[in-house]
Amino acid sequence: MRPMRFLLITVLSASVFSGLSKDVVAQITPPNVIVVITDDQGYGDIAIHGNQMIQTPSMDKLYAQSVRLTNYHVDPTCSPTRSALMSGRYSTRTGVWHTVNGRSLMSTAEYTIAEVFRDNGYKTAMFGKWHLGDNYPCRPQDQGFEHTFIHGGGGVGQGPDYWDNDYFDDTYWRNGVPEKQKGYCTDVWFEDALSFIKRNRNKPFFAYISTNAPHGPYIVDEKYSQPYKDKGVGKGQAEFYGMIENIDENLGRLVNKLDEWKLAHNTILIFTTDNGSAMGHRVIKGAQWKGFNAGM
Repeated sequence: MRPMRFLLITVLSASVFSGLSKDVVAQITPPNVIVVITDDQGYGDIAIHGNQMIQTPSMDKLYAQSVRLTNYHVDPTCSPTRSALMSGRYSTRTGVWHTVNGRSLMSTAEYTIAEVFRDNGYKTAMFGKWHLGDNYPCRPQDQGFEHTFIHGGGGVGQGPDYWDNDYFDDTYWRNGVPEKQKGYCTDVWFEDALSFIKRNRNKPFFAYISTNAPHGPYIVDEKYSQPYKDKGVGKGQAEFYGMIENIDENLGRLVNKLDEWKLAHNTILIFTTDNGSAMGHRVIKGAQWKGFNAGM
């Protein structure tokens, strides 16, 4: 039954191309697709959404240039949102309805977006937080991703992750093999993603960049958090904002590289968050874990 879920896409594609000659269709280059998803960053944790404290110039610029979904909702916790994103189905239908005690394991019967891209000639890769299963057959490499570079569990330093990881100079799993890294976690994810994109820039690719930041614990280089502390923001929130500012810096670098490598014209870049804010500015009712708008 797997192909049925994508029947509508197939029919629409056939309709679009039915009036084109075979030569024209052959010249159409499939677009690259990049999804960037952050962890626990809420609606109010972006400057352009009315937060007068945080600095997010790259997100603000992307906002101004993009199609924006204004009635877009997610689950109020990590894993359910990610299972829905991967499968295109309500999270409960995938077997994922929580983040712990085995309730975050996505059914292996799901035909994921990574499998769709892979089966249609795309190179597929993911970087960062998976949180849909750490063991076979639930790992990202079992679910359509040809290249994986991830931490374990639902966050860096959690029980399933490599012991002693603390966001800096950690050990992550590259295609199932632990590998020591240098640098801050978010920088490492984006750097590896850029390497993947550069290697595969002459063929269609799907890159899933899933940051563990700004999920707690709130740890970031002081150059990002200190400016907020200097403005009177409390330590935890200052570090939370600093983690987002670091993501923003990496997002800007990604966009600049797409321009430099002449990929921007044929790349779909999607930015989203997994649920409501855990620490930030709440402009509407609710937060992470809550069934109100700001949580979802």
